[in-house]
Amino acid sequence: MSDYGVRSMVAPLTRVAVRAPSLRGDYAVAHWEQPIDGELLLQQHRDFVALLRKLGCEVAELAPVDDMPDAIFAYDPAFVIPSGVIELRGAKAVRAGEPPLMTADLHALGVPVVGKLTGAATADGGDMYWLDENTLAMGRSYRTNAAGIDQLRPMLAADGVGVEVFDLPHDLGPEFCLHLMSVISAIRQDLVLVYERLAPVALMQALQQRGIEILSLPEADYATLGCNVLAIAPGVVVMTTGNDATAELLRRRGVEVHLYEASEINKGEGGPTCLTRPIKR
Repeated sequence: MSDYGVRSMVAPLTRVAVRAPSLRGDYAVAHWEQPIDGELLLQQHRDFVALLRKLGCEVAELAPVDDMPDAIFAYDPAFVIPSGVIELRGAKAVRAGEPPLMTADLHALGVPVVGKLTGAATADGGDMYWLDENTLAMGRSYRTNAAGIDQLRPMLAADGVGVEVFDLPHDLGPEFCLHLMSVISAIRQDLVLVYERLAPVALMQALQQRGIEILSLPEADYATLGCNVLAIAPGVVVMTTGNDATAELLRRRGVEVHLYEASEINKGEGGPTCLTRPIKR
């Protein structure tokens, strides 16, 4: 059995890549909230990695890179499918160097490269969400365009994976990050957490058609990334502290919730799913 391949949001996360932050970089230009406590940022990331290992994940720690503040958010630059990794192409200028770097790092870990976006195509991993083992939901957004989706379709089809596209709202505009995964997190295959106010209607309908139960995110927890929840296994999740209403909502549904401190990490608008690049589920 190979040690790579992903086609689920909730299957046991056995192998994952993360990238520690570098303190050399213009975090303000990358739209991180200021000021940032650099040492606390590093410690919070270390604690997050320790939690993943405690929960049974094999964690590959990639080298930090200078002058790429967003490189800590390892989910976006490349996407692992059953046959290997696809190198994406970001629309955010300060992230332009990340996709080839992440793809090379994953290849060095034994994951074959099976595709690459080119030309005007753009896509972020944050707009890519497994609805089921054979269907990838893709958000068309300011970060993921139609050309990117068109180039990804045949790469995914080679693995027997179809694509369903969901248009995201304008919300705060192109300078801010609204990914498809900003509004949905899988908890179990039959249970998801959704920020309904910004969720595409077609996405809500797709979930209902599949018989997936929707838990509505408490409004107060959206700004603190309460909708960004990482499933380690079905019904076992990691999320940031400060989202008490959401944590309680999940616990009432029998979900095992693990928390980590993220006051500094959250200033980059990225939660636990953003911090990870699943290699094997």
